[in-house]
Amino acid sequence: MFDILIRGGTLIDGSGAPRRQADVGITGDTIAAVGDLGGHAARRRIDAEGLIVAPGFIDAHTHDDALLLQHPAAHPKLMQGVTTVVTGNCGVSLAPLVSAAPPAPLDLMGATAFRYARFGDYLADVQAARPAVNAAALVGHTSLRIGCMADLQRAATPAETAAMRTRLADALAAGAIGLSTGVYYPPARAATTQELIDVAEPLRDGAGLITMHIRDEGDAIEAALQEALAVGRAVNAPLVLSHHKLMGRANHGRSVQTLALIEAAAQGQAVCMDCYPYVASSTMLLPERVPISSDVRITWSQAEPEAAGRSLLQMAAERGIDPVLLAERLRPGGAVYFAMSDEDVDRILAHPLTMVGSDGLPHDRAPHPRLWGSFPRVLGHYVRERRLLALEAAVHKMTGLPARRFGLAGRGELRPGAAADVTLFDAGRVIDGATFDAPTTPPRGIHAVLVNGRVALQDGAPADDRAGRVLRRVRA
Repeated sequence: MFDILIRGGTLIDGSGAPRRQADVGITGDTIAAVGDLGGHAARRRIDAEGLIVAPGFIDAHTHDDALLLQHPAAHPKLMQGVTTVVTGNCGVSLAPLVSAAPPAPLDLMGATAFRYARFGDYLADVQAARPAVNAAALVGHTSLRIGCMADLQRAATPAETAAMRTRLADALAAGAIGLSTGVYYPPARAATTQELIDVAEPLRDGAGLITMHIRDEGDAIEAALQEALAVGRAVNAPLVLSHHKLMGRANHGRSVQTLALIEAAAQGQAVCMDCYPYVASSTMLLPERVPISSDVRITWSQAEPEAAGRSLLQMAAERGIDPVLLAERLRPGGAVYFAMSDEDVDRILAHPLTMVGSDGLPHDRAPHPRLWGSFPRVLGHYVRERRLLALEAAVHKMTGLPARRFGLAGRGELRPGAAADVTLFDAGRVIDGATFDAPTTPPRGIHAVLVNGRVALQDGAPADDRAGRVLRRVRA
Protein backbone atom coordinates (compact mmCIF):
# COMPACT_ATOMS: atom_id res chain seq x y z
CA MET A 1 0.00 0.00 0.00
CA PHE A 2 1.26 3.47 -0.91
CA ASP A 3 1.12 6.32 1.54
CA ILE A 4 0.18 8.68 -1.31
CA LEU A 5 -0.99 7.87 -4.82
CA ILE A 6 -1.00 10.69 -7.40
CA ARG A 7 -3.44 9.44 -9.97
CA GLY A 8 -4.41 10.41 -13.52
CA GLY A 9 -1.88 13.15 -14.26
CA THR A 10 0.43 13.87 -17.16
CA LEU A 11 3.97 13.09 -16.06
CA ILE A 12 6.94 15.25 -17.04
CA ASP A 13 9.71 13.41 -15.24
CA GLY A 14 12.43 16.09 -15.27
CA SER A 15 14.85 14.24 -17.54
CA GLY A 16 13.82 16.15 -20.65
CA ALA A 17 11.88 13.16 -21.99
CA PRO A 18 8.43 13.64 -23.56
CA ARG A 19 5.42 13.79 -21.27
CA ARG A 20 3.31 10.68 -20.71
CA GLN A 21 0.34 9.53 -18.73
CA ALA A 22 1.48 7.92 -15.48
CA ASP A 23 0.61 7.67 -11.81
CA VAL A 24 3.10 8.18 -8.99
CA GLY A 25 3.09 6.03 -5.87
CA ILE A 26 4.87 7.33 -2.77
CA THR A 27 5.94 5.42 0.32
CA GLY A 28 7.40 7.49 3.11
CA ASP A 29 9.75 10.06 1.58
CA THR A 30 10.47 8.06 -1.57
CA ILE A 31 8.84 7.46 -4.94
CA ALA A 32 8.00 3.76 -4.89
CA ALA A 33 6.49 3.34 -8.36
CA VAL A 34 5.66 5.21 -11.57
CA GLY A 35 3.18 3.88 -14.13
CA ASP A 36 -0.41 2.65 -14.27
CA LEU A 37 -1.09 2.19 -10.56
CA GLY A 38 -4.87 2.24 -10.63
CA GLY A 39 -5.16 -1.16 -8.98
CA HIS A 40 -3.06 -0.22 -5.96
CA ALA A 41 -4.32 0.82 -2.56
CA ALA A 42 -3.19 4.05 -0.91
CA ARG A 43 -3.80 5.85 2.37
CA ARG A 44 -4.25 9.10 0.47
CA ARG A 45 -5.10 9.76 -3.16
CA ILE A 46 -4.43 12.98 -5.05
CA ASP A 47 -6.45 13.48 -8.22
CA ALA A 48 -4.10 14.89 -10.86
CA GLU A 49 -6.43 14.68 -13.85
CA GLY A 50 -5.78 17.66 -16.14
CA LEU A 51 -2.55 18.53 -14.28
CA ILE A 52 1.15 18.21 -14.99
CA VAL A 53 2.98 16.08 -12.42
CA ALA A 54 6.62 17.18 -12.27
CA PRO A 55 9.56 16.93 -9.89
CA GLY A 56 9.68 19.67 -7.30
CA PHE A 57 11.44 22.69 -8.75
CA ILE A 58 15.02 23.48 -7.71
CA ASP A 59 15.84 27.17 -7.37
CA ALA A 60 19.45 27.27 -8.57
CA HIS A 61 20.22 30.73 -7.21
CA THR A 62 18.78 32.11 -3.98
CA HIS A 63 19.60 34.28 -1.00
CA ASP A 64 17.26 32.32 1.26
CA ASP A 65 19.92 31.65 3.93
CA ALA A 66 17.94 33.37 6.69
CA LEU A 67 14.50 32.57 5.23
CA LEU A 68 15.22 28.88 5.81
CA LEU A 69 15.17 29.58 9.55
CA GLN A 70 11.76 31.26 9.35
CA HIS A 71 8.22 30.13 8.59
CA PRO A 72 6.28 32.91 6.83
CA ALA A 73 2.54 32.41 6.54
CA ALA A 74 2.90 32.17 2.76
CA HIS A 75 6.29 30.89 1.63
CA PRO A 76 7.45 32.55 -1.62
CA LYS A 77 9.17 29.39 -2.87
CA LEU A 78 6.57 26.77 -1.95
CA MET A 79 3.93 28.95 -3.61
CA GLN A 80 5.89 28.59 -6.88
CA GLY A 81 6.36 24.83 -6.68
CA VAL A 82 9.97 25.04 -5.47
CA THR A 83 11.04 22.22 -3.14
CA THR A 84 14.82 22.84 -3.00
CA VAL A 85 16.87 26.04 -2.85
CA VAL A 86 20.58 26.63 -3.39
CA THR A 87 21.71 29.30 -0.93
CA GLY A 88 24.86 31.31 -0.18
CA ASN A 89 25.25 32.78 -3.67
CA CYS A 90 27.17 35.83 -4.91
CA GLY A 91 29.90 35.42 -2.30
CA VAL A 92 27.45 35.97 0.57
CA SER A 93 26.60 33.27 3.11
CA LEU A 94 25.43 33.57 6.71
CA ALA A 95 28.29 31.37 7.81
CA PRO A 96 31.06 31.21 8.77
CA LEU A 97 30.83 34.82 9.97
CA VAL A 98 29.96 36.66 13.15
CA SER A 99 29.29 40.35 12.51
CA ALA A 100 27.03 42.92 14.11
CA ALA A 101 27.48 45.38 11.22
CA PRO A 102 28.07 43.49 7.95
CA PRO A 103 28.97 45.70 4.96
CA ALA A 104 26.90 45.81 1.80
CA PRO A 105 25.87 43.62 0.09
CA LEU A 106 25.73 41.35 3.15
CA ASP A 107 23.20 43.70 4.73
CA LEU A 108 20.71 42.54 2.07
CA MET A 109 20.14 39.51 4.32
CA GLY A 110 19.61 41.55 7.48
CA ALA A 111 22.09 43.16 9.84
CA THR A 112 21.47 40.75 12.73
CA ALA A 113 21.68 37.45 10.83
CA PHE A 114 25.45 36.85 10.87
CA ARG A 115 25.96 34.91 14.09
CA TYR A 116 27.52 31.61 13.01
CA ALA A 117 31.24 31.15 13.54
CA ARG A 118 31.08 27.63 12.05
CA PHE A 119 29.22 26.53 8.95
CA GLY A 120 28.14 23.32 10.64
CA ASP A 121 26.34 25.31 13.34
CA TYR A 122 24.33 27.13 10.67
CA LEU A 123 23.37 23.87 8.94
CA ALA A 124 22.37 22.36 12.27
CA ASP A 125 20.07 25.31 12.95
CA VAL A 126 18.52 25.01 9.49
CA GLN A 127 17.81 21.34 10.07
CA ALA A 128 16.43 22.03 13.54
CA ALA A 129 14.15 24.73 12.13
CA ARG A 130 12.50 22.07 9.94
CA PRO A 131 12.51 24.33 6.90
CA ALA A 132 9.72 24.55 4.38
CA VAL A 133 12.00 23.44 1.54
CA ASN A 134 15.22 21.49 1.12
CA ALA A 135 18.47 23.45 1.24
CA ALA A 136 21.84 23.01 -0.46
CA ALA A 137 24.24 25.61 0.93
CA LEU A 138 27.28 27.34 -0.54
CA VAL A 139 30.05 29.13 1.36
CA GLY A 140 30.49 32.79 0.37
CA HIS A 141 34.00 33.99 -0.48
CA THR A 142 33.06 37.50 0.66
CA SER A 143 31.91 36.15 4.02
CA LEU A 144 35.23 34.32 4.32
CA ARG A 145 37.12 37.52 3.47
CA ILE A 146 35.31 39.60 6.08
CA GLY A 147 35.95 36.96 8.71
CA CYS A 148 39.67 36.59 7.91
CA MET A 149 40.81 40.06 6.80
CA ALA A 150 41.00 43.41 8.59
CA ASP A 151 41.49 45.36 5.35
CA LEU A 152 39.19 44.42 2.48
CA GLN A 153 40.61 46.98 0.06
CA ARG A 154 43.55 44.80 -0.95
CA ALA A 155 44.32 41.26 -2.02
CA ALA A 156 44.63 38.67 0.72
CA THR A 157 48.02 37.75 2.11
CA PRO A 158 49.16 34.10 2.01
CA ALA A 159 48.21 33.74 5.69
CA GLU A 160 44.75 35.21 5.10
CA THR A 161 44.23 33.01 2.06
CA ALA A 162 45.21 29.96 4.11
CA ALA A 163 42.71 30.93 6.82
CA MET A 164 39.92 31.25 4.24
CA ARG A 165 40.90 27.93 2.69
CA THR A 166 40.76 26.21 6.09
CA ARG A 167 37.30 27.62 6.80
CA LEU A 168 36.08 26.48 3.39
CA ALA A 169 37.43 22.97 3.99
CA ASP A 170 35.69 22.86 7.38
CA ALA A 171 32.41 23.98 5.78
CA LEU A 172 32.66 21.33 3.06
CA ALA A 173 33.23 18.68 5.72
CA ALA A 174 30.13 19.96 7.55
CA GLY A 175 27.93 19.69 4.47
CA ALA A 176 28.45 22.76 2.26
CA ILE A 177 28.26 21.93 -1.44
CA GLY A 178 30.83 24.46 -2.65
CA LEU A 179 32.04 28.05 -2.81
CA SER A 180 30.40 31.16 -4.26
CA THR A 181 32.10 34.41 -5.25
CA GLY A 182 30.98 38.00 -5.71
CA VAL A 183 34.03 39.97 -6.85
CA TYR A 184 31.71 42.53 -8.43
CA TYR A 185 30.94 43.89 -4.96
CA PRO A 186 33.18 46.21 -2.89
CA PRO A 187 34.18 43.79 -0.08
CA ALA A 188 35.68 41.34 -2.60
CA ARG A 189 36.58 43.61 -5.51
CA ALA A 190 40.25 43.73 -4.54
CA ALA A 191 40.56 39.94 -4.65
CA THR A 192 42.85 38.75 -7.42
CA THR A 193 42.25 35.77 -9.66
CA GLN A 194 45.04 33.98 -7.82
CA GLU A 195 43.33 34.63 -4.47
CA LEU A 196 40.17 32.99 -5.78
CA ILE A 197 42.12 29.99 -7.06
CA ASP A 198 44.04 29.59 -3.80
CA VAL A 199 40.91 29.83 -1.62
CA ALA A 200 39.08 27.37 -3.89
CA GLU A 201 41.73 24.66 -3.54
CA PRO A 202 39.51 22.43 -1.31
CA LEU A 203 37.15 22.10 -4.29
CA ARG A 204 39.82 20.43 -6.39
CA ASP A 205 38.76 17.62 -8.70
CA GLY A 206 35.08 18.01 -7.94
CA ALA A 207 35.22 17.89 -4.13
CA GLY A 208 32.85 20.87 -4.37
CA LEU A 209 31.59 23.26 -7.02
CA ILE A 210 32.04 26.98 -7.51
CA THR A 211 29.35 29.51 -8.45
CA MET A 212 30.53 32.92 -9.56
CA HIS A 213 28.93 36.33 -9.73
CA ILE A 214 31.52 37.56 -12.19
CA ARG A 215 33.49 40.79 -11.94
CA ASP A 216 31.62 42.67 -14.67
CA GLU A 217 28.30 42.12 -16.49
CA GLY A 218 28.66 45.13 -18.79
CA ASP A 219 31.44 46.43 -21.00
CA ALA A 220 34.12 44.06 -19.64
CA ILE A 221 31.95 40.94 -19.46
CA GLU A 222 34.09 38.76 -21.71
CA ALA A 223 37.21 39.32 -19.60
CA ALA A 224 35.14 38.62 -16.48
CA LEU A 225 33.86 35.36 -17.96
CA GLN A 226 37.39 34.33 -18.87
CA GLU A 227 38.48 34.92 -15.27
CA ALA A 228 35.67 32.74 -13.92
CA LEU A 229 36.44 29.97 -16.39
CA ALA A 230 40.11 30.14 -15.44
CA VAL A 231 39.30 29.68 -11.75
CA GLY A 232 37.15 26.63 -12.49
CA ARG A 233 39.86 25.10 -14.67
CA ALA A 234 42.64 25.80 -12.17
CA VAL A 235 41.05 23.62 -9.48
CA ASN A 236 39.12 21.33 -11.85
CA ALA A 237 35.82 22.16 -10.15
CA PRO A 238 32.38 22.38 -11.78
CA LEU A 239 31.53 26.03 -12.44
CA VAL A 240 28.15 27.78 -12.41
CA LEU A 241 28.01 31.30 -13.85
CA SER A 242 25.51 33.19 -11.72
CA HIS A 243 22.53 35.01 -13.26
CA HIS A 244 24.15 35.44 -16.67
CA LYS A 245 23.07 38.72 -18.24
CA LEU A 246 24.19 41.79 -20.18
CA MET A 247 23.78 45.15 -18.42
CA GLY A 248 23.37 48.49 -20.20
CA ARG A 249 22.05 49.43 -23.63
CA ALA A 250 25.56 49.43 -25.13
CA ASN A 251 25.82 45.71 -24.35
CA HIS A 252 22.41 44.58 -25.58
CA GLY A 253 22.80 41.72 -28.02
CA ARG A 254 26.22 40.61 -26.79
CA SER A 255 24.76 37.37 -25.44
CA VAL A 256 25.50 35.96 -28.90
CA GLN A 257 29.21 36.32 -28.13
CA THR A 258 29.08 35.40 -24.43
CA LEU A 259 27.09 32.22 -25.03
CA ALA A 260 29.50 31.19 -27.79
CA LEU A 261 32.38 31.73 -25.34
CA ILE A 262 30.67 29.59 -22.69
CA GLU A 263 29.81 26.86 -25.21
CA ALA A 264 33.44 26.68 -26.33
CA ALA A 265 34.64 26.44 -22.72
CA ALA A 266 32.12 23.68 -22.00
CA GLN A 267 33.96 21.43 -24.45
CA GLY A 268 36.83 21.23 -21.98
CA GLN A 269 35.41 21.90 -18.53
CA ALA A 270 32.20 21.50 -16.52
CA VAL A 271 30.38 24.83 -16.79
CA CYS A 272 26.76 25.96 -16.87
CA MET A 273 24.77 29.04 -15.83
CA ASP A 274 21.56 30.21 -14.24
CA CYS A 275 19.29 33.12 -15.10
CA TYR A 276 16.04 34.70 -13.98
CA PRO A 277 13.21 35.48 -16.44
CA TYR A 278 13.15 39.28 -16.20
CA VAL A 279 14.83 42.25 -17.91
CA ALA A 280 15.43 43.94 -14.55
CA SER A 281 18.07 43.01 -11.97
CA SER A 282 18.15 43.76 -8.25
CA THR A 283 20.91 44.24 -5.71
CA MET A 284 22.34 46.87 -3.37
CA LEU A 285 21.74 50.53 -4.28
CA LEU A 286 24.63 51.38 -6.63
CA PRO A 287 24.77 54.96 -7.97
CA GLU A 288 27.01 53.84 -10.85
CA ARG A 289 24.21 51.65 -12.21
CA VAL A 290 21.72 54.51 -12.46
CA PRO A 291 23.02 56.00 -15.77
CA ILE A 292 22.81 52.65 -17.61
CA SER A 293 19.24 51.92 -16.47
CA SER A 294 15.99 53.07 -18.11
CA ASP A 295 14.39 53.07 -14.65
CA VAL A 296 15.42 52.28 -11.07
CA ARG A 297 13.02 51.11 -8.34
CA ILE A 298 14.02 51.41 -4.69
CA THR A 299 13.53 48.14 -2.77
CA TRP A 300 14.63 49.51 0.60
CA SER A 301 16.42 52.54 1.99
CA GLN A 302 17.73 53.10 5.47
CA ALA A 303 17.76 56.86 4.97
CA GLU A 304 14.18 57.03 3.62
CA PRO A 305 12.21 53.83 4.31
CA GLU A 306 9.15 55.33 2.61
CA ALA A 307 11.06 55.34 -0.71
CA ALA A 308 10.66 51.55 -1.00
CA GLY A 309 8.71 50.67 -4.13
CA ARG A 310 9.17 54.09 -5.76
CA SER A 311 11.00 55.06 -8.95
CA LEU A 312 14.32 56.75 -8.22
CA LEU A 313 14.08 58.70 -11.47
CA GLN A 314 10.60 59.99 -10.64
CA MET A 315 11.69 60.98 -7.14
CA ALA A 316 14.71 62.81 -8.56
CA ALA A 317 12.51 64.70 -11.04
CA GLU A 318 10.12 65.71 -8.26
CA ARG A 319 13.02 67.05 -6.19
CA GLY A 320 14.88 68.62 -9.08
CA ILE A 321 18.16 66.78 -8.41
CA ASP A 322 20.38 64.40 -10.29
CA PRO A 323 19.28 60.72 -9.88
CA VAL A 324 22.85 59.63 -9.15
CA LEU A 325 23.06 62.16 -6.30
CA LEU A 326 19.71 60.97 -4.95
CA ALA A 327 20.94 57.37 -5.04
CA GLU A 328 23.91 58.42 -2.91
CA ARG A 329 21.58 60.06 -0.39
CA LEU A 330 19.32 57.00 -0.13
CA ARG A 331 22.16 54.60 0.72
CA PRO A 332 22.43 52.09 2.23
CA GLY A 333 19.61 50.47 0.37
CA GLY A 334 18.59 48.21 -2.47
CA ALA A 335 17.20 48.75 -5.95
CA VAL A 336 15.80 47.16 -9.09
CA TYR A 337 17.55 48.20 -12.31
CA PHE A 338 15.91 48.05 -15.74
CA ALA A 339 19.01 47.62 -17.90
CA MET A 340 18.68 44.38 -19.93
CA SER A 341 17.05 43.49 -23.24
CA ASP A 342 14.31 40.95 -23.90
CA GLU A 343 16.36 39.44 -26.70
CA ASP A 344 19.28 38.64 -24.42
CA VAL A 345 17.01 37.21 -21.72
CA ASP A 346 15.30 35.02 -24.32
CA ARG A 347 18.57 33.79 -25.76
CA ILE A 348 20.11 32.98 -22.37
CA LEU A 349 16.99 31.36 -20.90
CA ALA A 350 16.54 29.10 -23.93
CA HIS A 351 20.16 27.94 -23.95
CA PRO A 352 20.60 24.26 -23.02
CA LEU A 353 23.26 25.07 -20.39
CA THR A 354 20.93 27.41 -18.48
CA MET A 355 19.09 26.60 -15.26
CA VAL A 356 16.40 28.75 -13.63
CA GLY A 357 17.26 30.70 -10.49
CA SER A 358 15.19 33.42 -8.84
CA ASP A 359 18.00 35.45 -7.19
CA GLY A 360 15.23 36.94 -5.01
CA LEU A 361 15.99 38.98 -1.91
CA PRO A 362 13.49 37.91 0.79
CA HIS A 363 14.27 40.74 3.20
CA ASP A 364 13.71 43.70 0.86
CA ARG A 365 10.75 45.85 1.85
CA ALA A 366 9.57 46.02 -1.80
CA PRO A 367 11.36 43.07 -3.45
CA HIS A 368 11.87 42.33 -7.11
CA PRO A 369 8.91 40.16 -8.25
CA ARG A 370 11.30 37.36 -9.15
CA LEU A 371 11.23 36.32 -5.47
CA TRP A 372 7.58 35.28 -5.86
CA GLY A 373 7.20 34.72 -9.59
CA SER A 374 10.22 33.29 -11.42
CA PHE A 375 9.13 29.67 -11.92
CA PRO A 376 5.45 30.23 -12.83
CA ARG A 377 6.63 33.04 -15.12
CA VAL A 378 8.81 30.64 -17.08
CA LEU A 379 5.96 28.13 -17.36
CA GLY A 380 3.26 30.67 -18.17
CA HIS A 381 4.87 33.56 -20.00
CA TYR A 382 7.83 31.92 -21.73
CA VAL A 383 6.36 28.46 -22.42
CA ARG A 384 2.61 28.88 -22.89
CA GLU A 385 2.36 32.47 -24.12
CA ARG A 386 5.68 33.06 -25.90
CA ARG A 387 6.49 29.45 -26.88
CA LEU A 388 10.16 30.15 -26.32
CA LEU A 389 10.60 26.71 -24.73
CA ALA A 390 8.85 23.36 -24.80
CA LEU A 391 7.28 22.54 -21.45
CA GLU A 392 9.50 19.47 -21.03
CA ALA A 393 12.63 21.59 -21.62
CA ALA A 394 11.51 24.23 -19.14
CA VAL A 395 10.80 21.63 -16.45
CA HIS A 396 14.22 20.05 -17.09
CA LYS A 397 15.87 23.46 -16.49
CA MET A 398 14.07 23.62 -13.13
CA THR A 399 14.60 20.01 -12.02
CA GLY A 400 16.88 17.40 -13.59
CA LEU A 401 19.50 19.84 -14.88
CA PRO A 402 20.19 21.64 -11.55
CA ALA A 403 19.99 18.35 -9.63
CA ARG A 404 22.74 16.93 -11.81
CA ARG A 405 24.89 20.07 -11.86
CA PHE A 406 24.73 20.61 -8.09
CA GLY A 407 25.16 16.91 -7.27
CA LEU A 408 21.77 16.56 -5.54
CA ALA A 409 21.42 12.80 -5.76
CA GLY A 410 17.88 11.45 -5.95
CA ARG A 411 16.36 14.85 -6.71
CA GLY A 412 15.12 16.42 -9.90
CA GLU A 413 13.46 13.39 -11.51
CA LEU A 414 10.32 11.35 -10.93
CA ARG A 415 11.43 7.73 -10.92
CA PRO A 416 11.34 4.83 -8.46
CA GLY A 417 13.85 5.34 -5.67
CA ALA A 418 14.01 9.13 -6.04
CA ALA A 419 13.01 11.54 -3.30
CA ALA A 420 9.30 12.34 -3.28
CA ASP A 421 9.58 16.03 -4.15
CA VAL A 422 6.66 16.66 -6.51
CA THR A 423 4.89 19.69 -7.99
CA LEU A 424 1.47 19.51 -9.62
CA PHE A 425 0.45 22.44 -11.83
CA ASP A 426 -2.11 23.41 -14.42
CA ALA A 427 -0.16 24.08 -17.64
CA GLY A 428 -3.12 25.99 -19.07
CA ARG A 429 -3.30 28.60 -16.32
CA VAL A 430 -0.01 28.68 -14.42
CA ILE A 431 1.39 32.23 -14.36
CA ASP A 432 3.22 34.60 -12.06
CA GLY A 433 1.12 37.11 -10.12
CA ALA A 434 3.96 39.25 -8.77
CA THR A 435 4.60 42.59 -10.47
CA PHE A 436 6.93 45.50 -9.80
CA ASP A 437 3.99 47.36 -8.22
CA ALA A 438 2.69 44.34 -6.29
CA PRO A 439 5.80 42.16 -5.88
CA THR A 440 4.49 39.66 -3.32
CA THR A 441 1.35 38.58 -5.18
CA PRO A 442 1.24 34.75 -5.27
CA PRO A 443 1.23 32.88 -8.59
CA ARG A 444 -1.71 31.00 -10.05
CA GLY A 445 -1.95 27.44 -11.26
CA ILE A 446 0.25 25.64 -8.72
CA HIS A 447 -2.09 22.95 -7.44
CA ALA A 448 0.00 20.99 -4.93
CA VAL A 449 3.58 20.61 -3.75
CA LEU A 450 5.07 17.63 -1.94
CA VAL A 451 8.38 17.89 -0.07
CA ASN A 452 9.97 14.59 0.95
CA GLY A 453 6.63 12.82 0.62
CA ARG A 454 4.62 15.31 2.66
CA VAL A 455 1.98 17.61 1.17
CA ALA A 456 3.43 21.06 1.81
CA LEU A 457 1.02 23.04 -0.39
CA GLN A 458 -2.54 22.13 -1.38
CA ASP A 459 -4.78 24.16 -3.70
CA GLY A 460 -2.41 27.10 -3.45
CA ALA A 461 -2.46 27.20 0.36
CA PRO A 462 0.29 26.05 2.76
CA ALA A 463 -0.33 22.70 4.44
CA ASP A 464 2.70 21.01 6.04
CA ASP A 465 5.56 23.48 5.68
CA ARG A 466 8.08 21.65 7.89
CA ALA A 467 9.28 18.87 5.58
CA GLY A 468 12.52 20.33 4.21
CA ARG A 469 16.02 19.02 4.87
CA VAL A 470 19.65 20.04 4.48
CA LEU A 471 21.03 18.34 1.37
CA ARG A 472 24.61 17.28 0.77
CA ARG A 473 26.35 17.09 -2.57
CA VAL A 474 27.22 13.73 -4.09
CA ARG A 475 30.20 13.71 -6.43
CA ALA A 476 29.51 12.51 -9.95
